[in-house]
Amino acid sequence: MNMVKLSKEEQELLDSVESGDFESTLTETRKEELEAAATNTFKKDKRINIRISSRDLTAVQSRASEEGIPYQTLVSSIIHKYVSGSLRDIAANKKRQDDA
Repeated sequence: MNMVKLSKEEQELLDSVESGDFESTLTETRKEELEAAATNTFKKDKRINIRISSRDLTAVQSRASEEGIPYQTLVSSIIHKYVSGSLRDIAANKKRQDDA
């Protein structure tokens, strides 16, 4: 079994939850805010049409198949990660470092 090393704070929290001593400080208002944010994050309420090369589409479909997800879901995830700043162009970053 793969054991993950927990920080002291994480271990204390885990122990508290497992012993039944943990008490959440989450208010009902904050819970509703978080639920709304989560719902809006995954809501797919707009449709787009794009034209891409058959080679790129085949590659996306192949990667999605490897991940076990529909290719449209993979494309949506890539777009979301890019606009939220968690997807970066490694080649562009490397070029900037080489130019510096």
